[in-house]
Amino acid sequence: MWLGPEEVLLAGALWVTERANPFFLLQRRRGHGKGGGLTGLLVGTLDVVLDSSARVAPYRILHQTQDSQVYWAVACGSSRKEITKHWEWLENNLLQTLSIFDNEEDITTFVKGKIHGIIAEENKNEQPQSEEDPGKFKEAELKMRKQFGMPEVEKLVNYYSCSYWKGRVPRQGWLYLTVNHLCFYSFLLGKEVTLVIQWVDVTQLEKNATLLFPECIKVSTRDSELYFSMFLNINETFKLMEQLANIAMRQLLDNESFLQDKSLPKPRRPLKNISALKRDLDARAKNECYRATFRLPKDECLDGHTDCTLWTPFNKMHIPGQMFVSNNYICFASRAEEACHLIIPLREVTIVEKADSSSVLPSPLSISTKSKMTFFFANLKDRDFLVQRISDFLQRTPSKKPCSIDREWKWNVADPSSEEVPELPSSSPLAISPTSALSHRPVSFCAGQVPTASQGLLKLFRRDAEELSGPKGAKEKMKEESWNIHFFEYGRGMCMYRTAKTRELVQKGIPENLRGELWLLFSGAWNEMVTHPGYYTDLVEKSMGRYNLATEEIERDLHRSMPEHPAFQNELGIAALRRVLTAYAFRNPTIGYCQAMNIVTSVLLLYCNEEEAFWLLVALCERMLPDYYNTRVVGALVDQGIFEELTREYLPQLSEKMQDLGVISTISLSWFLTLFLSVMPFESAVVIVDCFFYEGIKFILQVSLAILDANMEKLIQCCDEGEAMTILGRYLDNVVNRQSVSPPIPHLHALLTSGDDPPLEIDIFELIKTSYEKFSNLKADDIEQMRFKQRLKVIQSLEDTAKKSVVRAVSGDIGFSMEELEELYVVFKAKYLMSCYWGNNRAAAARRDQSLPYLEQYRIDMEQFKELFISLTPWACGAHTPVLAGRLFRLLDENRDSLINFKEFVTGMSGMYHGDLTEKLKVLYKLHLPPALNPEETESALEATSYFTEDVTTEELDICLHCEPQETQEDKGRRNENGPEKEEKGTSPQDYRYYLRMWAKEKESKKETIKDLPKMSQEQFIELCKTLYNMFSEDPVEQELYHAIATVASLLLRIGEVGKKFSNRPTRKSEDCKANNTQDPVSEEESPTSEQSQNSAVEQQPQADHEDKASVDALPEKIQQENQTLGDGSGEGQGSPLQLLSDDETKDDMSMSSYSMVSTGSLQCEDIADDTVLVGCEGSSAAARYGSTIDTDWSISFEQILASMLTETALVNYFEKKVNILQKIKDQKKVERQFSSSSDYELSSVSG
Repeated sequence: MWLGPEEVLLAGALWVTERANPFFLLQRRRGHGKGGGLTGLLVGTLDVVLDSSARVAPYRILHQTQDSQVYWAVACGSSRKEITKHWEWLENNLLQTLSIFDNEEDITTFVKGKIHGIIAEENKNEQPQSEEDPGKFKEAELKMRKQFGMPEVEKLVNYYSCSYWKGRVPRQGWLYLTVNHLCFYSFLLGKEVTLVIQWVDVTQLEKNATLLFPECIKVSTRDSELYFSMFLNINETFKLMEQLANIAMRQLLDNESFLQDKSLPKPRRPLKNISALKRDLDARAKNECYRATFRLPKDECLDGHTDCTLWTPFNKMHIPGQMFVSNNYICFASRAEEACHLIIPLREVTIVEKADSSSVLPSPLSISTKSKMTFFFANLKDRDFLVQRISDFLQRTPSKKPCSIDREWKWNVADPSSEEVPELPSSSPLAISPTSALSHRPVSFCAGQVPTASQGLLKLFRRDAEELSGPKGAKEKMKEESWNIHFFEYGRGMCMYRTAKTRELVQKGIPENLRGELWLLFSGAWNEMVTHPGYYTDLVEKSMGRYNLATEEIERDLHRSMPEHPAFQNELGIAALRRVLTAYAFRNPTIGYCQAMNIVTSVLLLYCNEEEAFWLLVALCERMLPDYYNTRVVGALVDQGIFEELTREYLPQLSEKMQDLGVISTISLSWFLTLFLSVMPFESAVVIVDCFFYEGIKFILQVSLAILDANMEKLIQCCDEGEAMTILGRYLDNVVNRQSVSPPIPHLHALLTSGDDPPLEIDIFELIKTSYEKFSNLKADDIEQMRFKQRLKVIQSLEDTAKKSVVRAVSGDIGFSMEELEELYVVFKAKYLMSCYWGNNRAAAARRDQSLPYLEQYRIDMEQFKELFISLTPWACGAHTPVLAGRLFRLLDENRDSLINFKEFVTGMSGMYHGDLTEKLKVLYKLHLPPALNPEETESALEATSYFTEDVTTEELDICLHCEPQETQEDKGRRNENGPEKEEKGTSPQDYRYYLRMWAKEKESKKETIKDLPKMSQEQFIELCKTLYNMFSEDPVEQELYHAIATVASLLLRIGEVGKKFSNRPTRKSEDCKANNTQDPVSEEESPTSEQSQNSAVEQQPQADHEDKASVDALPEKIQQENQTLGDGSGEGQGSPLQLLSDDETKDDMSMSSYSMVSTGSLQCEDIADDTVLVGCEGSSAAARYGSTIDTDWSISFEQILASMLTETALVNYFEKKVNILQKIKDQKKVERQFSSSSDYELSSVSG
């Protein structure tokens, strides 16, 4: 390629000049090409270690002038062909012009300008994204592609110099991290190491240091463990590897492939050697951390962050920390953990102004909100730029207010007797849900339906007033008063200062009247609800009355959701729960509905109205408990792995015992999925939910550890899993909340008491306090890190389970061993995944449905099948192989969706590898009948029957062409007799015996015998012969096989001719009987048909000639002569003409122009072209002259083909020889990793 002219001081160092003229030199790198010797080894090692561009471009062109010692590199090339092209261009276009110049400086200036112009012209059509990548990085990407044979779509993210430990010897080289692969290349003194690992195959990533390996990264796959060390920045490398492996896991989990974010802001100054993809991934990591810290919606993108201080009025201090600005929020996090967190939605902001700077308060900025709160930030480094960014985002913030949702929090008192809550003055000491303004709007989703629960169900099913006036009621009022004081000091709503004081109040339990409001705030669900007004209403209207698998499961579980609570013993609660769950199932079809969602949602509905409960469920499923509620509960399994890891760290004595008993895997799913709601009394579990919405999964893990710690002595003495479960169940049943003002709800979890001893009650607040005292040093960041590690393990474990399930499911019917099936599954899955990241992402992703059984989840299309077939088939047919692959694909694709699953794939492969001669021939025979024949071939078969009369129906033609005669007969019966079977089904649907008979028939039809196979027409037989000739072309005993097949083909042609005399046309006969028509349609239509065929033959003759010339395969002359002799021998009586079939592999159609007919009498040896196959057929001299259609009366059966084949030993031996598919799979993997530049190197070595 052309290079921007670069100065080269030592033109001769490590380079050899091959061509020269007065202005240019063409040079080759020493050691490149044949016979590099010791120099080549040394130069190659230097190039790898120093990352020289000469490794990927061993040729270059330099510009020079006679008197100057300075050279300029103007072009480089990876092959002699490429560099020669540039050299010839320079000679043809520049040499003559340059000879005119007198001044050498002018020559150099002209050459540099010309080269820059060429490069600019070439870059015109390039995508803008590629221009963002620095030149050095583009060069590295080019090296990666050439070294590892990667296509253009495989993008390099970054590359690092490091050592790979092979045994105890470090190999210095370069590690390339691409979107889908980890690659390493090293070349040291002739020893070459090349590694390519797909991220989807990585089972573990660890950063550790041992005596043997200094600080290193360990990459584990199912087959190997690889160690890389000596990184300049090991933390950056490891973090990037984690991100890429995580993207691959998401692809395996939910088909979410990597799509680059094109909307990233360009850097303010160019970044050296950092690709756009690397910036994208860094931005993603920051966004995820930002959203998790402040519980923001999933589409929120961080714009930037800066150090600053925040004035906190509650303690009169300037707290140092960081300000984060994104499209819709300004957030602050203090440097000291939990000192203060703040979230300011831009929709709330009214004024942003710069205050006067002073030595005490430099660069201050004040932000005012609608709720009359003002926030002072100071010590901002780039205040003007920050204000400009905030004002830009404010301008984009929608100004319309959705139904007064953004109004200040309303202070109200609930009246237990009424459903709607009246609004009272703001001086009232109590407060309820923040959406009381919404609550006053009566919303009816469906006319005639039960009214929507417009507030928490607990308010509608309030206990007696006496309970509120007792000591528990007084305690509840004290809690409410504490929160009101907190709201006064720290603010209320989204803009509240969140401090350690807030957490203390949450730990003491949120008052029932405030629960819904604070759950919405702490979870971030409030933000999503406010920004999507009317979304839930629309979703309910759309989903009402629609049914699918999710709605069926929801209906089944509705009455199992807290049946002990009065709110769900009537239709109001049940209907609200149904609407929320159904709306979410339609919002997120990938999750739909999962058991445990009903329990959690029913609790949300007790404290929130329907819309609030819906958005809380969204926050839970999509942000706070990611992947928990999908079909494989991956998220819960991931956190279960974290729990096991934490148990080993914090409770080492108990860990081993629990592992032996297998208890953790049993308990953790029920604890985590329902947030303890299904295993603890309701009044206690709801306090756990309070802390969970504030702290996240960290709190659930620390409470779980506290429960195990409290029962450690008893658990260590357990003998089995049942005893351990009893101890834990009894403990959880007796966790009580003595402060609850709600009447105790009977807990359906069995009270597991032992003996007469009364159970020991545990106060929930004491349990929470203990969990903070002993395990509060758990950090959210550490948990996220552990989640990544466990996600790798869990998803790969699920993939292994899927592989075993699929292999077990198909092994009974297939001839392959379990090992062979597992290897085939790996190859099949890899081909599917390759289509996801190298093909059309969307189309490939759409094929995978997670709700389907494992066997159906990975499916490939025809192009992918062809690639697998070509590399794995024992029947190599040269250029004809893709045609055969297409036919086998159509044969296997029974449901006609143009995709095949793994079972269909191995069924096709097994037909070629296993079974005796009969079974293999049966497969080959079917490949030359519909549906394996493509539509064009079928159409030409229809054209071949063009002499039928007009009253011959398409149903009859269908019968002629269909490959399953039993099915066709049924179809005909259904069409022609107005469906008597349908009537039978319609009149007696309850007659199960009918269905049993039909099912039995279907089962029987699968056991196909050779007699069930339909006869083969002459056209199809010609295709079969053509396939066999191609199949034998590369065999060691090629000549014997050609002789054998020529003998068999000629014999079968004679058999077909003889058989014609003893059989009538069944379709004609059935038509005549059906229509009671004694006319002979053939004689009636004979004249026009023959005339038409003559005309068409004359018109298409030039095309036939052209196709004959363009043919690919050639048969040996000896075989043709044998075939001719046999053909002549069959011409007794009528004289049997010979047909010349053009063997055009690229076209592979059966159109009339592909055939020409000659009579036996006129045929001489020299008339037989090299590219023709000879078959016998009946004809006349007129037809021979002008061309004709295939003889449609001719047919041959499978038994006749089989019997003829058995007479030839060479054919029997060919089909019965064993082929090792495992070797084929190994070869296929090697071929996939062939270097894409090999052809260039071959060319250069030949020409050089």
